[in-house]
Amino acid sequence: MTVRVVIVDDQALVRAGFRMVLDSQPDLAVVGEAIDGADALRVLAGVEADVVVMDLRMPTMDGVEATRRICAASTDGRPRVLVLTTFDTEADAFAALRAGASGFLLKNVPPEELLAAIRVVAEGDSVVAPSITRRLLDRFADRLGPAPAQDPRLAQLTDREREILLLVAQGLANAEIAARVHVAEATVKTHVGRILAKLQLRDRVQVVVLAYESGLVTPGG
Repeated sequence: MTVRVVIVDDQALVRAGFRMVLDSQPDLAVVGEAIDGADALRVLAGVEADVVVMDLRMPTMDGVEATRRICAASTDGRPRVLVLTTFDTEADAFAALRAGASGFLLKNVPPEELLAAIRVVAEGDSVVAPSITRRLLDRFADRLGPAPAQDPRLAQLTDREREILLLVAQGLANAEIAARVHVAEATVKTHVGRILAKLQLRDRVQVVVLAYESGLVTPGG
């Protein structure tokens, strides 16, 4: 299957570089480019895309607002948004995750990592390591606002699923969780899939955000 990609960045040189890297792959195809968030919405109205590679700091409409609108308008989970950031825009990256992005990378990421991330996102997973997500949440916890008493969706989880959710939110990978609760890694993967389905979440990133916003995990705890 060919993964259809739209590149959104206000710098023509950056777009050209990304296109060159993506066009070198037989399973990836750039189907559109946009210079800002508003332009991205216009482009996406005319093409079918699987992944949007989204810059954050852009004029007219930034990547956070564009991500929010793209994810809100999606009826089938596509396109999925992979945001790009730099170390000084972590707050914006976190805002994009809350808006529905499936993960983020630094702009100086090696080409092979960008390619791998696009493929992972296209398959429905997240490219943000839970530990990195937790670092973001810890650093920008004051931006979350007051946590609700409890998210009603959590009542659907079994005791085991709730345990798995907490471990995901604490930054553990599937293999680490399996060792912690003494089950097979495949079993953990099944539990995570059920958690996503019950909570109507896209991926592990959104699980972590929900855990923090619901007060199940506290920054630094």
